[in-house]
Amino acid sequence: MKAMEVDRLRTPGMHAVGTVPGLHLQVLPSGGRTWVLRVTVGEQATGAQRRREIGLGGYPEVPLKDAWQKARELRDKLKDGRDPVEERRAAKSALRAAAASTITFEDAAGKYIAAHEKSWSNAKHADQWRNTLKTYAYPHIGKLHVSDINITHVLSVLEPIWHEKTETATRVRSRMEHVLTWAKGRGYRTGDNPARKEALVAQLPEARSVAKVKHHTALPVAEVPAFMTQLRGQDGAGARALEFAILTAARSGEVRGATWGEVDFENKVWTVPAERMKAKKEHRVPLTAAALKLIPRPDGTKDDDLIFPAQRGGTLSDMTLSAVLKRMKVEAVPHGFRSSFRDWAAERTNHPHEVAEMALAHVVGNKVEAAYRRGDLFEKRRAIMKDWEKFCCIRETR
Repeated sequence: MKAMEVDRLRTPGMHAVGTVPGLHLQVLPSGGRTWVLRVTVGEQATGAQRRREIGLGGYPEVPLKDAWQKARELRDKLKDGRDPVEERRAAKSALRAAAASTITFEDAAGKYIAAHEKSWSNAKHADQWRNTLKTYAYPHIGKLHVSDINITHVLSVLEPIWHEKTETATRVRSRMEHVLTWAKGRGYRTGDNPARKEALVAQLPEARSVAKVKHHTALPVAEVPAFMTQLRGQDGAGARALEFAILTAARSGEVRGATWGEVDFENKVWTVPAERMKAKKEHRVPLTAAALKLIPRPDGTKDDDLIFPAQRGGTLSDMTLSAVLKRMKVEAVPHGFRSSFRDWAAERTNHPHEVAEMALAHVVGNKVEAAYRRGDLFEKRRAIMKDWEKFCCIRETR
């Protein structure tokens, strides 16, 4: 057929147009027209032949001349024993496999965070991960495939902030290392992890040599009794929560999230569940008389009600406890009183080191020692907390 004759084909069905064997113009019931090449592939001798209908594009977008050309090229492939349809499928499969075999650093980080954030101690941790990587890492390596990231890329992230924001930089490095380790485990990259601390030893100075470690501001031990006297004169849930935290040597978050169901008033024990502990291990806290006096349970409360709720409901913020200290014009932070407790135990008592450490819910000793120490030295911890109560509740003379 000539081009004009092909253009006149309007009857639905398959119309052979000649010149190239098997070339047809298919007219659809809807009126659309498309080129189709009907061929047989495979070896006749083995009986492995198959019929193929290969689309060559729509008409008139693909004119007759171009359809002839495409059809000839495909028939030439058939002479070599190749199956154009299988080749197309293989090519698409290869593209899909290539796309699935790697992801960008930003995508990998998102998947890592999503997989781990439920196991982290608080929601802020996940936010910190997202914010630090978004601010410092993504502008440099966010769009790079994790398979392509090397030590030069890692340094492009760290070098601009290593001296001025050392603590932040060390966290960013650690987070990059975790993401790349995850990516390797999922098969997205191979080789060594360029964000490992060991890989950067020769490239960056030690963090501790360029930035001093900032500890939580703590009140000197000698000033604690007088401070506690002042604190008892402060009103509000924040003041009571802070006082309770000091008397129990607990973390602010553990106290702010404490519920009535966690307290055994008869046995004078507060049991903090594992999911609210930093070490993800249940922690029993012996309660002294002064601590119990702060939490008389009101009638009608449920076990899951907070002991120290915010004024408008919900959990107190950490800033609420800090605001108490600021209002009292005390140069310390809530967490710093754990340091005050530790200094007091070491300098003014004969209580063993491991008892004080367990009172703070610190991991004691190495893995071997931990494996053999099954108990939590609870009765010894009750004794140290009673001594701490006496110290905190009697104003020290000077």
